[in-house]
Amino acid sequence: FGIKLNILRELSFHVKNIVIVPADSEYTTILAYKPDGILLSNGPGDPQSIPYAQKTIQNLLESKIPIFGICMGHQILSLALGLQTFKLKFGHRGLNHPIGSNTNIEITSQNHGFAITNNLSINKKVFLVQINYNDQTIAGISHRKYPHFSVQYHPESSPGPHDSKHLFLHFIRIIQITKKYSYL
Repeated sequence: FGIKLNILRELSFHVKNIVIVPADSEYTTILAYKPDGILLSNGPGDPQSIPYAQKTIQNLLESKIPIFGICMGHQILSLALGLQTFKLKFGHRGLNHPIGSNTNIEITSQNHGFAITNNLSINKKVFLVQINYNDQTIAGISHRKYPHFSVQYHPESSPGPHDSKHLFLHFIRIIQITKKYSYL
């Protein structure tokens, strides 16, 4: 959907074999690589303008391969899970956006004009992990059953806050656990 070099840099600290596929790749093409995990990259754009990506992700969800979505990747994963997006009045731009849950707060970098509608109470597939404390929009979700999660901000930001860099290692650990217990 668009990729920042720093996303690849952060992943390369943990893995050596990274394959980048075009946004319009079929799910069978992606599965042919036998990926251990799938990262849905940032945008730009309106996630509803690329319905083929939503369909691909819906098919990939059934594979139970760990999926990590960042920004637009978060929005497309959310759409694939049955949630809806909406255009923000002003968008979230720049550094120092507080996100979190309960007493855990991280300062993040953001750059998006769309967000996920908070109708998680009617969607039993996902649960809310983090909110944006500036406007209460959804900042992070996780699938209740499968190893899929996503965030609305940029953990790869540079320069910028580094509070959320741990998400790359979290993704790698999910991959390792999923491979170890492949019966999941």
